[in-house]
Amino acid sequence: MGDSRLIQGRYRLHEVIGRGGMGEVWRATDEALGRRVAVKCLKPLGPQQDPHVRDIVRERFRREARVAAALQHRGITVVHDFGEYEGVLFLVMELLEGRNLSQLLAANAQNPLPVQDLVEIADQVADALAYTHGQGIVHRDLKPANIMRLRDGTVKICDFGIARLGADMGFTSKLTGTGIAMGTPHYMSPEQIGGGEIDHRSDLYSLGCVLYELATGVPPFDLGDSWAILIGHRDTVPSPPRSHRAELPDYFDRLVVDLLAKVPEERPADAGDLRRRIVSGRAGPSPFAPLPGVPARPPLPPTRPVPVDLPPGPAAPAPAWARGLAGGPRPVSAAGPRPPAHDPAAAVLTTEWTTAAPGTVLPGTAAPATGLSGTAAPGTTALPGTTAPASFPTAPPPAPAAPPAELVAVLAGRYRAGMGLGRLGRWDEAEAVHRSVAEDRSRVLGADHPDTLASHYEVGFALARLDRPADALHVFDRVARARARVLGEDHPDTLAARQERAYALGRLGRHPEAYELYAEVLAARERAVGPDHPDTLRCRHNLAFTLARLGRLEESYRTAHEVAQARARLLGPAHPDTLATRQEVAHVLGRLGRGEEALAQYRAVAEARASALGADHPETLAARYETGVFLGRLGQAADALDVCRDLVAARTRAQGADGPETLRARHALAVNLGRLGRWEDALAESREVHAVRERVLGADHPDTLLSRRETAVALGRLDRWEEAREIHRAVAAARTRLLGPAHPDTVAALEDEAHCLERLGRPAEAAALLLGAATPPRGAASA
Repeated sequence: MGDSRLIQGRYRLHEVIGRGGMGEVWRATDEALGRRVAVKCLKPLGPQQDPHVRDIVRERFRREARVAAALQHRGITVVHDFGEYEGVLFLVMELLEGRNLSQLLAANAQNPLPVQDLVEIADQVADALAYTHGQGIVHRDLKPANIMRLRDGTVKICDFGIARLGADMGFTSKLTGTGIAMGTPHYMSPEQIGGGEIDHRSDLYSLGCVLYELATGVPPFDLGDSWAILIGHRDTVPSPPRSHRAELPDYFDRLVVDLLAKVPEERPADAGDLRRRIVSGRAGPSPFAPLPGVPARPPLPPTRPVPVDLPPGPAAPAPAWARGLAGGPRPVSAAGPRPPAHDPAAAVLTTEWTTAAPGTVLPGTAAPATGLSGTAAPGTTALPGTTAPASFPTAPPPAPAAPPAELVAVLAGRYRAGMGLGRLGRWDEAEAVHRSVAEDRSRVLGADHPDTLASHYEVGFALARLDRPADALHVFDRVARARARVLGEDHPDTLAARQERAYALGRLGRHPEAYELYAEVLAARERAVGPDHPDTLRCRHNLAFTLARLGRLEESYRTAHEVAQARARLLGPAHPDTLATRQEVAHVLGRLGRGEEALAQYRAVAEARASALGADHPETLAARYETGVFLGRLGQAADALDVCRDLVAARTRAQGADGPETLRARHALAVNLGRLGRWEDALAESREVHAVRERVLGADHPDTLLSRRETAVALGRLDRWEEAREIHRAVAAARTRLLGPAHPDTVAALEDEAHCLERLGRPAEAAALLLGAATPPRGAASA
């Protein structure tokens, strides 16, 4: 990473605290938030690396980051951020103080762990797996080195580096490039070895291997080479753990043996079932010793092997895909065994760093072994009985022409620059960069390539932030259709584009269409990942928002309240997503006329955000603004005024005097000055805000017109009714032109003007104006 230990201008690296897995792990400080973190860095993706491998590594990394960041459970390592810096992919995680289970065994001279500790670890890991499997995620590399025990006894699963979404099998197969699932030989399930379908029960088998080792000090198959270990997993029924350690409770022994069943259907149904068996066993009369006088149970019948036709017996020569696996004793450090030699991307992701000399062709990278269909590519040989081929070519065809690696890398760098501009709020520049990258990627990679579509997606995202919803809608429509064609209707990326399309429809006031689309996306997300997945809850949150805009307030409140409860349960009461939904609950409560409840919600959200994010964080200030609004509405104008003054100061520091949120806070300040009867002060403040808004936003912007109206209100209160009337008349004319004569805001402005005419002693003119406002325009539907 060069001489500097500061990356992304934010993360200060201090010392290496681990090597292996995907590379190095550093103890670090997040200087933006002042918290200690761990930063995992992959091997630098230098120009000597095969470009196809670099692309695979980047894609796997992005998938790990997205999957890991979506997981919110006490038994899962929290992922805060990810990115790429000077060619190094990095992942920012919570800093865990403790040791992984491999280190615990090594520190204990490979002696088994105490029974009580063993059962507690099994219980916590089962709980975490029940959550991840419920999200449709399979870990696929569960082993002692990937399970941490913290100093307080908490157990956490780490490193979802080769996790995959259960609903996304085809895309992951494309990334893996081979039917042989990655994993560590001592802990691989028989179906992983055979290249068959893998689901949550593969993780249960790996957990059985881990528990076996923790309980006995040795894995179920502690053999001399990797091929012998894999054959053991496939064909041999391991001796029960109690044959090594008689003190193990009977229920635990039976549980581990069931986990190690060769056929997935013979294992526990899921991690929830596993945990129930653990809890039931612990509650028994003597969970840590055999019952006196009870005879030992009869030997277990042999379990039938998985029907995959690998060469019989460990004496047979290992196939090419197994030759690169480390043999000999199990790993006791974080490094772990080496991956299959045919998969150099896995070498980068799952083992210690290696480099290839410039010009070296890594084995198996001449051409992909499989297509999306999973059938053998020309020139490859499939293992007998497996569903996908190993990637060693027998007569390799000419490799398809690939774009220049340097050009692909340059485009990736420009894409990251565009993302960085967006994070800085410089959306005009971000949109221009992403549009340019999208055009170049389309030419170099193809119009339907995932990277091209990702760039188009970011164009749409920037357009939405630039308040150009019509343009954003057009872009998201194209991206959603292309992703549906390439990835499938229910692919997460397709659903993300459709959800952004619904958001754009809402911004355009097309709330019925937005509602229908949100409902469709929500149904798809519930099918794919379940009702409690973060993406599902985000869609339901948006649905609640849209229901409120449709005037279906009771439905909106119920939906938002349910989402807030689910997020509090899954993510925690202070999680940003939980607080965002609580703020929506407060908004709907306010519209339902339940002002005191709305105020309490806004106050709670503001306090929680101040504690977690800081007093001047934009989200904290947004909740404080709403708190001030409801204080004023409930007649507590003096308190509201104090809140508004603090907001103006904070917004000025953050955005400057002309920032839109600064002016919004100043407008609220003027309103509350009026509520306190300080109309001269209110008039002066309203005039200043109006002048700035007219200069910054334009004369016809809704916020500018709102400030003009507030100026007129203050003039009226000061008995300057003619001046007030002229302003109300100008506001009504502008709203008629922009919104139409029947729009509620236009009618309200006409009513304001009529009130001024009444106060000026001109009731006939006032009546004529009100009559005109009440008469539907020609062609409008009557009530």
